[in-house]
Amino acid sequence: MNVYGSMDRQALDAAYNNSAAVADSDRYLADWLRRSEALRVRMPDHLDLVYGNAPRAILDFFATNRTGAATLLFFHGGYWQRNAKEGFSFVAEGPLAHGFHVAIAGYTLAPEATMDSIVGEARTALRWLHQNLATLGGHPARLYVSGWSAGGHLTAMLMDEAAVAGGLAISGLFDLEPIRLCYLNEKLRLDVAEARRNSPLLNLPARAAKLIIAYGSDELPELKRQSNEFGAAWRGRGLPGQIIEVAGCHHYAVLEQLAQPDGLLAKALAAVAAD
Repeated sequence: MNVYGSMDRQALDAAYNNSAAVADSDRYLADWLRRSEALRVRMPDHLDLVYGNAPRAILDFFATNRTGAATLLFFHGGYWQRNAKEGFSFVAEGPLAHGFHVAIAGYTLAPEATMDSIVGEARTALRWLHQNLATLGGHPARLYVSGWSAGGHLTAMLMDEAAVAGGLAISGLFDLEPIRLCYLNEKLRLDVAEARRNSPLLNLPARAAKLIIAYGSDELPELKRQSNEFGAAWRGRGLPGQIIEVAGCHHYAVLEQLAQPDGLLAKALAAVAAD
């Protein structure tokens, strides 16, 4: 029996299983953790800054040496139910090389947190960072937001915030209805209403800063469809943005394009900040 479009439950589960689709995904995660630990040793001055009340409501701030620099707030992936900020510090390397401060945020995971509360924590992190940027050496008017996979979803959800100067959503999820209908919902426990109110595709802002929507050419078709449909709706609403398909990258390799100083997405982010 079909549960979403032409897909039965088995096909839909496979359509969103990035770990199964990328045979060496564990190798990527292990390498990211190693690089993240090394960066945290080199730059230990502003780790585990508390932005909220929950144990995971903390962020790490990696400062560039430029006064009044732009800041990138990044949210990790893991389908809102796994991973932690400590494994994603490595992402800061690319933006740091382009003169950004970088904040890597943690957030409470499902099933402990609902989607409503996860999005709420992301908003709290953004607002806390905006309020404290001057103290940390950043420029409050130059705050950008990014994230990968589930973090791409959180990025899109925050684009209605006045404090956001621009965004980069990498391999995001923008319509949560298929998420509600597949294996991922065992921990998320989305109902129809919660999925709808937390779907960026269905809640486009009236006004927003420029949003880059990026994905890899070798990603699962459903991930590519999500980005393209959201990008078309975003631009159809008259909102500023662009879609970037990164050639030769699967779901994990595409994040390297932000983490590497010469990566396509690191350069795209720098170009947005320079506008």
